[in-house]
Amino acid sequence: MQSEQEDPARSMFDVLGSDLQRILTQRQLFPLFQPILDTRTGAAFGFEGLIRGPSDTVLHSPLNLFNVARQVGLTPELEEACCQTLMRAFAQQAPGGRLFLNVGPAFFTRSTHLAPFRMDEVLGYGLRPDQIVIELTESEPTFDTEALLRAAEHFRALGFTIALDDLGEGFASLKLWSELRPDFVKIDKHFVQGVSFDPVKQQFLRSIRDLAAGTGARVVAEGIETEADLSVVLELGLEFVQGYLLGRPAPTILAPLSHPLLRKGQDGKHPSLSGFGNQSRVTAGRLMRPVVPVSPLTAVGHVAERFTADPALTTLPVVHNGQPVGLLNRYAFLDLMARPFALDLHGKKNCEKFMEPHPLVVDHGTTIQELSQLIVDSDPRHILFGFLVTQDGQYEGVGSGQELMREITRLQIQAARYANPLTLLPGNVPIHEHLDGLLGQGFPFVVGYCDLDYFKPYNDVYGYRKGDELIQWAARVFQEACDPNLDFLGHIGGDDFVLVMRSEDWQARLEGILTRFTAGREIFFLASDLERGGYETEDRKGKTVLHPLVSVSIGVLPVSPGAYATHREISTAASHAKKLAKGFEGSALFIERRALPLKQPA
Repeated sequence: MQSEQEDPARSMFDVLGSDLQRILTQRQLFPLFQPILDTRTGAAFGFEGLIRGPSDTVLHSPLNLFNVARQVGLTPELEEACCQTLMRAFAQQAPGGRLFLNVGPAFFTRSTHLAPFRMDEVLGYGLRPDQIVIELTESEPTFDTEALLRAAEHFRALGFTIALDDLGEGFASLKLWSELRPDFVKIDKHFVQGVSFDPVKQQFLRSIRDLAAGTGARVVAEGIETEADLSVVLELGLEFVQGYLLGRPAPTILAPLSHPLLRKGQDGKHPSLSGFGNQSRVTAGRLMRPVVPVSPLTAVGHVAERFTADPALTTLPVVHNGQPVGLLNRYAFLDLMARPFALDLHGKKNCEKFMEPHPLVVDHGTTIQELSQLIVDSDPRHILFGFLVTQDGQYEGVGSGQELMREITRLQIQAARYANPLTLLPGNVPIHEHLDGLLGQGFPFVVGYCDLDYFKPYNDVYGYRKGDELIQWAARVFQEACDPNLDFLGHIGGDDFVLVMRSEDWQARLEGILTRFTAGREIFFLASDLERGGYETEDRKGKTVLHPLVSVSIGVLPVSPGAYATHREISTAASHAKKLAKGFEGSALFIERRALPLKQPA
């Protein structure tokens, strides 16, 4: 009989289990903290607590640490030790804000009577329960939902708040959300990373945002690593962000990185959020990256060292008293320094002698359309040299012509993807985003829901080609009535359009549409139909029916701040207004006057 051999995997876990027991006994767990930022202020709202084991062992990795704990049955002891270590370290540094602590469902249900969430222990650290967010991770395939709900009720009664971690990754996150009703929902990084170019992920985030608004939860977008993804998250109106772009996990709690996209403008709104759903929303601030400037008196030799040390540095701003006075282009500068003895001759001279003294300087709120026009109208070298971005006249960062071209291309592709193919106007997705963006900013505006009356029988009599021409002409009439700086026109589909207007003279503009439509529609009818005021078709019984000439009905819904929560509510109310407008003969305007808007902001 073959002798029984020892399982090498089991033997390995026995050894690692002993190591883990020693780590717990000797308290060799090391805390890290990663900031969670409030998108409205750019300040740290709280910090997620993370744990590492000893750096010279395989248990340094939290994945290995918890995997071994599961294998040897030490998960509750490890989770308890992690929470205690993090709470102690957090309290010692006293950073303010909230501490997010990760726990599994099993530990969550047991910890109502165990450390570290006993009130005496929390207070003993010098913390308050309202500073602690218990972040529930989906680490177990099955759990007792009733026990979870009882535990959540217990902790909430004591003042703790609850977060649901990695939404979208786990086995039953939406079901758990509906039952647990967490105070915070953290979206798994899979749905955040790459959201800038993935419309499916964008729709997922929009859906989570809307669900959160309905349940009272606050949303944290995890995994922010690029400015493009951060811009989309801000435009979608998510409240909190977390990721390497904004701050890496560190043992010392530091002030989070001050990212330009999180800085508030003078009006208290994010520059990147102005006019969402419209290309005019994308600003120079979105294209900017911070670069430490040099002064005009900086030595040429130091500039050469900066360019040599950072191969990605193409534009070096020259700033005096906070104001940009020039820039140094990498290629032009290094080409000059490559000449024989150039660095020996000029190394100690001031760099202002070699800078471009007339750089393109733009405010962070400049739209990319305005920026591209400035480049076209001025020196074409700005495409190569880039541009400097200011706020209130003070230097903020550097933008490149390459990034500008990339952003314009991205917007063109996005516009083409969501445009109505017949009119090339924005379709349903950008319409909804534009409405939600204005709601999020608290702007008053007016929605005009436009519908062509008797269009279907016109299509039947005159054919689809003439019908398409009529719709395209109507789109031009609507477009001409818009102020391009304040108003938005979208094509819902078929013969339905929507005007979202912030113009103060919106009523005169809409009445002008009725006048121009009635006067110009004659070119789409035969003289005989014009003479009798309509066109004939046969109904299903073979009876001849005279239809009036195509007209336009506009239902108008004034939207005041706080009156509606989402684009869906606006759509329902605007549809009702349109229905009432269609009750009048001929082209007509119906204004829902029960909630007229406030005066538009300048």
